[in-house]
Amino acid sequence: MRAAVEGLATPDPLGRRLPAVYAADDLAQRLTGAYDQVIAPVHVTLDSLWAYFDPALAPPDFVDWLGGWVAAGGPPDGAGDGRRRVVAGAVARHRVRGTAAALAEEVRLATGLAAEIVESGGTTWSATPGGELPGSPEPALTVRIRVAEPGPALAARLRAVIEANRPAHVPYTVEVLPPDGGAATGGAR
Repeated sequence: MRAAVEGLATPDPLGRRLPAVYAADDLAQRLTGAYDQVIAPVHVTLDSLWAYFDPALAPPDFVDWLGGWVAAGGPPDGAGDGRRRVVAGAVARHRVRGTAAALAEEVRLATGLAAEIVESGGTTWSATPGGELPGSPEPALTVRIRVAEPGPALAARLRAVIEANRPAHVPYTVEVLPPDGGAATGGAR
């Protein structure tokens, strides 16, 4: 991942640590100088190791590697700052994964569109048993987006995002609506 940097000096040249008999030897100084040239990038990397674990500061190839560590999702070669934001927010998104809010956020990250998520379930509390449960007994999920010009690429990307982030046992429907609220395109899945 990292490579040699031309002209990079080491903070502590090995030639200065040699005993006096070798310190005056030109060959010993050249050999230790070559070693210093090879090891200098290692020193620089270790001195700034903390920055490699911050998506805002890490080199682009390391951001992709971090994305794999935290299962950030999305294309590994995503655009610079956008990819950094996706990796930085991955752990927070994992905390709410499987919820309607998390699915809407994943759709927004993948397509740039706001999604309306309608789910069949609900929660309630009662001091007495046997109370009426909210929602439908059959699990279902409807994802609605509004876009002026829907295309097959958008629909395929949307379905891939939903498949990856919905609860596995819940069937879903995608509705692509025009911005003015006309008839939907899409269908059940």
